[in-house]
Amino acid sequence: IEDHNNYSVDFINATKWIKENLPHARVSGGVSNMSFSFRGNEPVRRAMHSVFLYHAIRAGMDMGIVNPGQLDVYEEIPKELKELVEDVVLNRSPDAGEKLVDFAESYKDEGGQDDTKKNAWREADVAERIRHALVKGIVEFIEEDTEEARQKFDQPLDVIEGPLMDGMNHVGELFGSGQMFLPQVVKSARVMKKAVAYLIPYMEEEQRKNPGSKKEAIKVLLATVKGDVHDIGKNIVGVVLACNGYDVIDLGVMVPRDKILDEAIKQKVDVIGLSGLITPSLDEMVEVAREMEKRKMKMPLLIGGATTSEVHTAVKIEPNYSGSTVHVLDASLSVPMVSNLASDTHRDKTASEIRAKYETMREQHKNRQDEKEILPFDKARANQHKVKFEGNTFQPKKTGVFKAEPSVKELIPYIDWTPFFLTWEMRGKYPEILKDAKLGEEATKLFNDANEMLDRIASEDLLRPRGVYGIFPANSTGEDIKLYKDEDRKEELAVFHCLRQQAKKRSGQPNRSLADYVAPEESGTPDWLGAFAVTSGIGLNALVKEFDEKHDDYNSILAKAVADRLAEAFAEYLHEKVRKEVWGYGQSEGLSNAELIKEKYQGIRPAPGYPAQPDHTEKITLFKILNATEDASIQLTESLAMMPAASVSGLYFSHPDAEYFNLGKLNKDQVEDYAKRKEMNLEEVEKWLGPALAYDR
Repeated sequence: IEDHNNYSVDFINATKWIKENLPHARVSGGVSNMSFSFRGNEPVRRAMHSVFLYHAIRAGMDMGIVNPGQLDVYEEIPKELKELVEDVVLNRSPDAGEKLVDFAESYKDEGGQDDTKKNAWREADVAERIRHALVKGIVEFIEEDTEEARQKFDQPLDVIEGPLMDGMNHVGELFGSGQMFLPQVVKSARVMKKAVAYLIPYMEEEQRKNPGSKKEAIKVLLATVKGDVHDIGKNIVGVVLACNGYDVIDLGVMVPRDKILDEAIKQKVDVIGLSGLITPSLDEMVEVAREMEKRKMKMPLLIGGATTSEVHTAVKIEPNYSGSTVHVLDASLSVPMVSNLASDTHRDKTASEIRAKYETMREQHKNRQDEKEILPFDKARANQHKVKFEGNTFQPKKTGVFKAEPSVKELIPYIDWTPFFLTWEMRGKYPEILKDAKLGEEATKLFNDANEMLDRIASEDLLRPRGVYGIFPANSTGEDIKLYKDEDRKEELAVFHCLRQQAKKRSGQPNRSLADYVAPEESGTPDWLGAFAVTSGIGLNALVKEFDEKHDDYNSILAKAVADRLAEAFAEYLHEKVRKEVWGYGQSEGLSNAELIKEKYQGIRPAPGYPAQPDHTEKITLFKILNATEDASIQLTESLAMMPAASVSGLYFSHPDAEYFNLGKLNKDQVEDYAKRKEMNLEEVEKWLGPALAYDR
């Protein structure tokens, strides 16, 4: 329609005027509206969106509403198509619309989409080919293109600092602007690593000929702290930083603090990044900060990992180190933070802002703690959750300890995919995320890749799930749960020590303890408790090594993420089996996987080290009664993380009123009682309960 021809130009001009005259205003727009006339012709629609965004963003547009799957890189749009689209978008000629319609018909018939399989991009010069391969994640031709580029440069390092880094910088820009997502970035890194690996022998030879010729990039040292084995998040951060030109030194997992700091000094790194998943890792990070201060180190310290938080970093870690300490939430935020902290121009200002922010957070945290009323332990105990046991305990069909070795195929239907996407920083629920307007296309690709990985793992028997579980006669006494060797209940097998909520509750709300869900010894009612430990990580190291040797970060991380999901699926599968077949109280269940994920079944399976029982030392008892190390090949590190990392353990409670809860903060009176019951030194107990303490130790 002729009256509409200038709409996009008007929008661009209006945006420019707004930015010049109303500088604090923000501008957004629905981009896909402009291409509705070409529905069904994806190449033309993508080109229209990309051309419009290119000009609108230059004019100052802040946000565009568009499916990122319907975007092309502006520079990669075929020349003839780009010119025709720009004629339409910028209204450069009266017949621009007619010309594009005519061209679109033939372009659609020819399958005009830039299909990498047709290899049309192979006709460009070598720098453009390398750039295209990096953006699209194509590894097929990278070695021959790298060799061609090497022949054109004086030194092999010039290939890295030239076309390879130009391409990766563009990837970083696209990721930073939301036009690429983390799985795509990791695929780009795979291409980069393969190219660099090809050049290494030539660079080593060059170094021998010309010592001192090597140029230094900003160095970032990454490590998962002592006692912790989880590294998926750390690996992703490393890939993203490397994609942005940083020299990443990854020390791996379970790294002692002295090794981290000795290596940082030896390598002359600019930034140290620490990662951890389990709560004992938080204390270890504090100790690293203290040791850095003791050694008078100055480089910034980055803190990350699932169990970390900005508040904990501000309150517990940052005060121990006079250098910059900052919590980084995810990989996408690591690049600007490292960039600012390593920059001579921005370092002092960034450090000052972080310090001021964390000082405010410490004050706010202290005020919140002062406002919370913590009950004396005897009053919290008097307000326990009083549940009915008569008619609510269920005698198992059999008791004892048993082994479980399901196949990977048996576990796949039990996978909860939502956390898998969160691992890749794609936030949304499965399966809805596969149809999400923004994330859907890349989420679907990632999902398909994961399922291909699962198919290979299952068909080649690459991972071997193994687990142990048991059901034991049990009764509670206070906050302890006693397990007996047999149904005579005369000889004690073990004791699980539980903790109780101490925060003052609203009227009618109890102060819960896990022990409340097991019949008290004095009631005379027999009860039972279950325990389990499962892993899907046996064989994972060999699989990851295969990918690492190929410089394939994407599949290396993918394999670990899939193994983690299989471990959780194993826990779900086994819990259902216990409820239905072994304990038997859930034998009439008929729940879908979605209902299992929503925990619609009776009973709970809390784990030591998690909100209802934050003390990891309870795993020692659990592993002992199950003989988990020998029979399931799961070991505990010095910080009581489980190895392999793709492992899950916990307890089974059958009571219909049993529910998950967050323990909250504990006062010293309860911690002293807990230490006495566990026959442990108070300071040792306080170390393991650190984040749960309502007082300074």
